[in-house]
Amino acid sequence: MTDALALVCYAAVVGVLVPRALSRGTWSYRFPALAVAMWQGLAVSFTIAVALASYHLITPTGHLHNGMSGLLRFCGLTLHTYLPGLMGVPAVAVPVGVTLLPLMCFGHHLLRARRARARHRSVLDLVGRRSTRLRATVLDHETPVAYALPGRRPRIVVSSGALRVLSPAQLDTVLEHERAHIAGRHHLALAAAEAFATAFRRLPLARAFREQTTLLLEMAADDRALRRHPREVLASALYAMAAQQAPQGAFPAGGADAVVRLRRMLAPSRTAHPALRGVVAAGAAAVPLLPLVVGCLPGLT
Repeated sequence: MTDALALVCYAAVVGVLVPRALSRGTWSYRFPALAVAMWQGLAVSFTIAVALASYHLITPTGHLHNGMSGLLRFCGLTLHTYLPGLMGVPAVAVPVGVTLLPLMCFGHHLLRARRARARHRSVLDLVGRRSTRLRATVLDHETPVAYALPGRRPRIVVSSGALRVLSPAQLDTVLEHERAHIAGRHHLALAAAEAFATAFRRLPLARAFREQTTLLLEMAADDRALRRHPREVLASALYAMAAQQAPQGAFPAGGADAVVRLRRMLAPSRTAHPALRGVVAAGAAAVPLLPLVVGCLPGLT
């Protein structure tokens, strides 16, 4: 029961207190890609903690901590303990189910987004025209729009309105931003955040994970575009397209977080110290292992 209490307390801290603390500052804006990995690590850590805690709660006397014959025995789990009242169902099915829930949601979101993108591509094949020079599909529409359709057949779409209001330099910057979404496979990270939010509704970590991932992926794409273009060019292009809307499963160049991104771009440049970057990277890699330390190592005594 001590293991269960420790794991429940750990899950409560990670699921409620940690996201509130991390969301307050702007530390993640300095290295958005690493920050996304940190949020993913917290989500994995919470899931593992809940899975292990559920097992220890339903089988308070069925643990096997004496021995190291595999990970199950190491963490106090065994295939020979059954659910109370359901002797045919092993108790380990509960933590397995908890772990599979976000994975199933992840697959569902990927499939749904893929179908939406496929439908949109079929429409673009009818109404859009391919521009070899831009390496994008041009859509006749007065509203300035540019977005990326990721996946197996990625495509960048830009409207005729965007071609009219953006200068050549601004257009190149916007297209580079969209290529960054495709090259970084950002749709997978976004689907993971959506899946976790679906599996654990109302959880502060789930809400913060989804909101921060959406914003940080845009910042990561901004950073790639800024490697080749001045920040003033990208900022002016973002301002011109801030109110645009994109179809489901696409990454728009503007969007609801445009104001935050503009402030970040126009603020004095602050390069993150390599030591801080290393700490965040190490934390992102280590945090999924913490539930094993909390729930498993006490059994070595």
